[in-house]
Amino acid sequence: MGIGLDSCVMPTRHSGIYLIQTTDFFYPLVEDPYFQGKIACANVLSDLYAMGVEHCDNMLMLLGVSEVLTKRQREVITPLVIQGFNDLCEEAGTSCNGGQSVINPWFIIGGVASGVCSKNEFIMPNQAVPGDVLVLSKPLGTQIAVNAHQWLDEPTKWNGIKDLVTKEEVVSAYTAAMYSMARLNKTGAQLMHKHGSHGATDVTGFGIVGHLRNLVECQTAAVSFKLHTLPIFDHMDIIATRAAQNGLNFKLREGFSAETSGGLVVILPKENVEQFCKEIEEIDGVPAWIIGEVMPGDHTVEITDDMKVIAVDNTSISS
Repeated sequence: MGIGLDSCVMPTRHSGIYLIQTTDFFYPLVEDPYFQGKIACANVLSDLYAMGVEHCDNMLMLLGVSEVLTKRQREVITPLVIQGFNDLCEEAGTSCNGGQSVINPWFIIGGVASGVCSKNEFIMPNQAVPGDVLVLSKPLGTQIAVNAHQWLDEPTKWNGIKDLVTKEEVVSAYTAAMYSMARLNKTGAQLMHKHGSHGATDVTGFGIVGHLRNLVECQTAAVSFKLHTLPIFDHMDIIATRAAQNGLNFKLREGFSAETSGGLVVILPKENVEQFCKEIEEIDGVPAWIIGEVMPGDHTVEITDDMKVIAVDNTSISS
């Protein structure tokens, strides 16, 4: 299937046993080092979960500690990042058993996630058929929330949006985004098996349309994806619109705004969607949203002209 997969799927020399593996790393995007460690761990694991892999057998940590930090800053920040990473590994039912640490010009955190699976323990993402439904398990808009929070300390940029939102609303969205990014997609992976998923992807740096393009291009059937709904953290849509008017276009409504540790987009048979959404909210305490459908087509992704934006209550994500 090529590079469109979220993780590599490698047959081992043992009959019927596969190694599912992924790696990712990025730069800090929140102020809390502990949460940054959790977000990095969740982000790496999401690629396994997108393949329906419920259990990660091993994690490695990739850590670049910035040479710009003072010795005291390193002593405080680095252990908190490591603790956050390890704590989320434990929550996921796995452990970090190695990795690599270096001194680097920029702070970097990431890792490698590996799962050893039989064929019925992962779901190849190429099985969509017309009539299937697309479900998203986390809101969009993390990039805008993080940027808007940074703008609170940049008067020129804050002045460009302060008539749209209060400082408290920006902090609320940032907090919701931080909690969302630190939440595992493990429940989604588990329910994919229970409800007969035909594949999935996680939403990260390419934006939701970018990742869905990769997903639709690998489908065996002649299908296209049509998106009719985008759930977005409250107030982030209007901020993105104003930013575009001021020359900074996140392309949120177009589906190309980068996300970090975003949700799974799961392809499901129509008859199973309602129960999937009900169960993921019961288990994780936050909703999932029906965002589109699978149509006969030529492997394209389209956002409908009458696309609906759902303003997601930020307090419902961070509480």
